[in-house]
Amino acid sequence: MTSAFITGLAGATLTSDEASFLKAAAPAGLILFARNCIDAEQIRRLVAAAREASGQGDDFLVLIDQEGGRVQRLRPPLGRALPPADAYACLFCDDEDGAIDAAYLSARLLADDLKALGINTNCAPVLDVPVPGAHDIIGDRAYGRTPGQVARLGRAVAEGFMAGGVLPVIKHIPGHGRATADSHLALPVVDATRDELDATDFAPFKALADMPAAMTAHVVYTSVDPHAPASTSRRVTKDVIREAIGFDGLLMSDDLSMKALEGPIGARAEAVLAAGSDLALHCSGDFSEMEAVAAAVPALSGDALRRFRAALEIFARSEAYDSERAQTGLARALGTTGRAPESV
Repeated sequence: MTSAFITGLAGATLTSDEASFLKAAAPAGLILFARNCIDAEQIRRLVAAAREASGQGDDFLVLIDQEGGRVQRLRPPLGRALPPADAYACLFCDDEDGAIDAAYLSARLLADDLKALGINTNCAPVLDVPVPGAHDIIGDRAYGRTPGQVARLGRAVAEGFMAGGVLPVIKHIPGHGRATADSHLALPVVDATRDELDATDFAPFKALADMPAAMTAHVVYTSVDPHAPASTSRRVTKDVIREAIGFDGLLMSDDLSMKALEGPIGARAEAVLAAGSDLALHCSGDFSEMEAVAAAVPALSGDALRRFRAALEIFARSEAYDSERAQTGLARALGTTGRAPESV
């Protein structure tokens, strides 16, 4: 049995209570944050202990947010320096093919780094398209300011991860770039028309609808469903994500603990699954909340189980690449950090 949620942990070692919880609850995976990561050997021990306690063996997602720039849980000296996504956007302005190559190879290099720690899933790439006046929560995490550029660079990154056996999670479907609030702190409401959303926000996700996993946005799109954010909206999940965008991969919510959502944590878990997500994501490591989420979710079955098993197939991949060229491309991207991305 695999339960339909992903959990966080409190610290750098697995407590006896957490081990018992993982055994009883059998979550689909674990997400790591900086609080869980001290050094390489410690991370490997923590992941191995959690995997063993869960009883899931290799069929266990170990996630991290290692985008680069502002969002990377493994920072030097624990992890290599990584540029924000807009560094690749800057390269793209001067050399489209070179930027695509650098983005792919940097992701392929990062996949090796993550796999060496026991991490098999990266919550990246971001496919959101920022617009003028939007909150800067996305900002330099974006691969450009046009849907086509974001889609091209985002695909290169996702394919680089998959080539190294790491599952990419595209986010934040169907689009967070237009939001005027940070969903960690408040519920963003987007009033753009459906035509505007289809042409911009939704477009990169449609271009990458073949990806194996995605994370939803805690954003209200009033032209689709004025009453609920995408993550808890059956209408957005069914009509936009599954049908209009055509995404049939593993769908997980963004963090249940974010202030964009309301109500008890267990009810939030129920809501995202009722809306059509396959997995509820809970990140805080708060033990009482972990228990509430576990009590609220079912075992994976049906299409959700099918999608989960399809995502697991990524872990077996391992394609050869030129690591020296990858490091050169990464250094080139790092050298552009600090330049403002231009509209293309």
